[in-house]
Amino acid sequence: MGKIIQRERSIIPACDVTSLEEFEKIVKETCDIEGIGGYKVGFSLALRYGLPAVVKAAKQHTSKPIIYDHQKAGTDIPDTGKNFMDICKEAGIDAIILFPQAGPGTERAWIEYALEKNLGVIVGGLMTHPKYIRSEGGFLADEAIIEMYLNAADQGITDFVVPGNKPDEIMRIRKALEQKGISPTFYAPGFVAQGGEITKAARAAGNNWHAIVGRGIYKAKDIRKAALELTSKL
Repeated sequence: MGKIIQRERSIIPACDVTSLEEFEKIVKETCDIEGIGGYKVGFSLALRYGLPAVVKAAKQHTSKPIIYDHQKAGTDIPDTGKNFMDICKEAGIDAIILFPQAGPGTERAWIEYALEKNLGVIVGGLMTHPKYIRSEGGFLADEAIIEMYLNAADQGITDFVVPGNKPDEIMRIRKALEQKGISPTFYAPGFVAQGGEITKAARAAGNNWHAIVGRGIYKAKDIRKAALELTSKL
């Protein structure tokens, strides 16, 4: 599997809208903008309309990758990954996001099934919200988070989700991956600050990153103008 997005940096609209009409409007108004790297769709559109209909709506206007974020995939037993990847591939999805919180066996299996289907794989571990890891009052062991990234790297994965509001953690994850010989590409919200200044998160991420922007695009009065302003700062 080659690079999911050919550009080193891009804006990825997070299309967390509730109708196909809204989704198609986002794609139509932004698909010819060079700095738009792809489109991320979540479970709201997928469950309401089905992945094939969602992909069809986008592919009428663009060949840019459609990334499916199941919120969160990779949290079941290893075997169910095959059906998940079959469905995504048949629907025309280009890449999937995994948060392998169910353990290393599930992580390895789901990545293998995705690669067998020639799907791009983006793996996350750490999230943005409080009380996620044990040291902050959450359920997950702190040391397990880095293992999610490193295990994926062992399978050749180079694309990772990181929390844009935690630049120190991004740097820690980046250094751990680079020590394994991986040159990571990061995906996250919050990489581009208001006014176009590069944030601490973007600097921590290095040269290869894609800013995921939701409401800043789909709730803008002028979607195209908002996308153009964001991409002009890359």
